[in-house]
Amino acid sequence: MALSNAFYNSIVRRNSIYVSTIFAGAFAFGVGFDIGISKFWDTWNRGKQWKDIRDRYIQKDDEE
Repeated sequence: MALSNAFYNSIVRRNSIYVSTIFAGAFAFGVGFDIGISKFWDTWNRGKQWKDIRDRYIQKDDEE
């Protein structure tokens, strides 16, 4: 009961705090999800992406 009272008194009691908490949580989740999926994608496709194989196909200006 104490946890629900603390939650109500700190977040839900005022609508402006409640809405801003929801927006901040959604933004943080979106950024965290994007970073997590990008790291997963880069790990899963290591060696197959352009950033990994670029050196094989592009000649440097010093070699010419």
